[in-house]
Amino acid sequence: MAEAGEAVPGKRTTESGAAAPERRRRWRLVLGGAAEESLGRAEGRDEAMDAALAALYDAGGDADEPTPKRSAGLGGSAPRVARWLGDIREYFPSTVVQVMQADAIDRLDLTRLLLEPEMLAAVEPDVHLAGTLLSLNRVMPEATKEAARQVVRTVVEQLERRIAQQTRAAVSGALNRAARINRPRHADIDWDRTVRANLRHYQPEHRTVIPERLVGYGRRTSAVQRDVILCVDQSGSMASSVVFSGVFAAVLASMRWLRTSLVVFDTAVVDLTERLSDPVEVLFGTQLGGGTDINRALGYGQQLITRPRDSIFVLVSDLYEGGVREEMLRRVAEMTAAGVRVVVLLALSDDGAPAYDHENAAALAALGVPAFACTPDAFPDLMAAAIERRDLMAFAERFADRKASGTVS
Repeated sequence: MAEAGEAVPGKRTTESGAAAPERRRRWRLVLGGAAEESLGRAEGRDEAMDAALAALYDAGGDADEPTPKRSAGLGGSAPRVARWLGDIREYFPSTVVQVMQADAIDRLDLTRLLLEPEMLAAVEPDVHLAGTLLSLNRVMPEATKEAARQVVRTVVEQLERRIAQQTRAAVSGALNRAARINRPRHADIDWDRTVRANLRHYQPEHRTVIPERLVGYGRRTSAVQRDVILCVDQSGSMASSVVFSGVFAAVLASMRWLRTSLVVFDTAVVDLTERLSDPVEVLFGTQLGGGTDINRALGYGQQLITRPRDSIFVLVSDLYEGGVREEMLRRVAEMTAAGVRVVVLLALSDDGAPAYDHENAAALAALGVPAFACTPDAFPDLMAAAIERRDLMAFAERFADRKASGTVS
């Protein structure tokens, strides 16, 4: 459906003469060969773009259609696909290229071709491609592994540039605020909270607040102040979340005030904490696919908790439990009762609303544990809220409201 103000093919419009050709050009590329009779033939660079789109979106058109679709197709030829990948990188911005690559893998079953080094040299690295390569890790030939590792490393570096600074700033700020003291030095006074704590002492005649109690930041120490345990579901549907979780875990592990553990699971549990110095090694230590035993993973995670009141447990899972559901819920209840800050992320990605087990999510909410899909950009604020022991259910509700209003990507 055309948006308001757009010219619809075949319909009269009063738009300016300069804008009309560009409108027609864009509609021609969108509609493809079916619109050639009414909008004309694509020429020059547009013809090459049209062919690239046709190879992906019009392959296998119905031969009985009155106006045949473009039908270049990609088939199963690695050289042809490699050329196509080079073409789309030339004609389209990287964000569009990433979408087209993902569509090509899904629509044309190109997964097999990703096992060939020359293909990997032609692709545009992105989170979804990294997830696909990780899922192929066990069947990948040795000749391809180094090329695949380089693709994943490029994705990791992109994500680190995006999230590392924000995460460190949010977490270190939260740790400082959580260490507040009531007899601070002048340089350590938190003036905003001091004023709010003393509003009842406002002096109208002087138009000022006379503070009876000072609120300050504690001085940062080199001691570990919080234990963070990320427990990540590595079933096939969680590919993007696994990539983001691995990078976040590595960033958190680089902060000396945190003791960070990373556990991944399907029906078995693997502790990847020792690999956190290299997020690429972390990701290649995962094995995407398989079943899910959340209860077993929680049991292992509980063994890592030595300071409940100073521990944050983040479960990243769509909650489709293949293990013992009642035991899973009992373990979560035990952790929260002991003072552990528990939060469940149905997804940690930019992919939008995920499929998840609504019954288990509701049961966790009844225990006071929020279960929601979190974007990577919001994760640092979530960690800050957990460190400061703020209401995480309220955080989840505010985040959901912001997403609904379109203020969160």
